Amino acid sequence: MFPLRDTIRASSFPAVNWLLIITNAMVFLFQRSLGLRDLEMVINIFGVVPVRFLTLSPLAPVSLVSSQFLHGGWMHVIANLWTLYIFGDNVEDRMGHSRYLIFYLLCGVLGGVVQVLSGPTSSVPTIGASGSIAGVLGAYVLLFPRARVLTFVPIFFFPWMVEIPAVIYLGIWFTSQFFGGMSALGTSSMIGGVAYWAHVGGFASGLLLVRRFVLPPHVRSPARW
Repeated sequence: MFPLRDTIRASSFPAVNWLLIITNAMVFLFQRSLGLRDLEMVINIFGVVPVRFLTLSPLAPVSLVSSQFLHGGWMHVIANLWTLYIFGDNVEDRMGHSRYLIFYLLCGVLGGVVQVLSGPTSSVPTIGASGSIAGVLGAYVLLFPRARVLTFVPIFFFPWMVEIPAVIYLGIWFTSQFFGGMSALGTSSMIGGVAYWAHVGGFASGLLLVRRFVLPPHVRSPARW
């Protein structure tokens, strides 16, 4: 399943959401300009490497933020930023710009912590905005339980467009991440290059923190765009 758009229209321009999308895209293009050795160095320095937390490396806490702006390939960055584009504007609309930025980064940090706890001795770097975006999805499912997601579903090579309730769409997504994470326990912190527990941790953080970041109705901007 691939989301195409949701049915909720934001009432204000999602400046921070666009800033995050553009920043991630620019960082990824910078990564693409690097040679293989330099790229590996950047990922190892700024990615989350769980074993560093055991050795109390000063890079460890910094990487919980810096890793959110690195991606492993075109499909990785496109999928993440497209998902952020669809769901992030509405969450920012309900939180306000500054609160949304803090919320986004905090969910990414907490997702990274859960990933570290799932495999604390791993030396494999974890990168990507997936934990942060998972937090946005967790907030979205609580803030817009009646929203629907127009979804592309390929069936026997035929394109099928269907509107799925956001609760069901995101519920299926979270379930797949949870069981993916369970299958990773006892083997490696990652399977197939996917940091499942960062996704689970980010989503759970979004569910738990969203109410603390939402603006009261009378404070929200009435402007339309």
